[in-house]
Amino acid sequence: METITIMNPLTDTDALQDFPALLQQHRGILAKVAGTYAWHPDDRDDLMQEIAAQLWRAWPGYDTGRPFSTWMYRIALNVAISYVRGRTRGVQPESWHEDHHDLADPNPHDHESHQQVDQLYRFIQTQPPLDRALLLLYLEDRSYREMADVLGLSETNVATKISRLKQRLRQEL
Repeated sequence: METITIMNPLTDTDALQDFPALLQQHRGILAKVAGTYAWHPDDRDDLMQEIAAQLWRAWPGYDTGRPFSTWMYRIALNVAISYVRGRTRGVQPESWHEDHHDLADPNPHDHESHQQVDQLYRFIQTQPPLDRALLLLYLEDRSYREMADVLGLSETNVATKISRLKQRLRQEL
């Protein structure tokens, strides 16, 4: 039987040095999560900084036997959801910002594609924080198992919620 060794980043110098490289490698996750939960550029930057700080604080507990991106998503989404909940309830998000399109628009010069991405982001903005997280992970082609792991839900619950979100999206668009 193979023994799995879990490094403690605080005592393992190599692992400690790996954190900045892993953070840079997965920077897109930070941008996507922050862009999904904060619409003003300054707020997005603040949220990205808060997520990075929380990742650093949680780094000693990271289990190297699990995918870094899953761990990162879980922390990033928890921080973002707390960020949204900490804001005044009932306040509508700011109007759509053009700089969101660099996150998901496959062809920024195609007007129809641009409109579809715009509609999708508007739909996402209207969703509760957990549903935003599900949509983000779904759009990232994460498996139901990984979504369940990131969000602390069962795979069945994830499948049901995704199905309902797809149905609402079809109705609204």
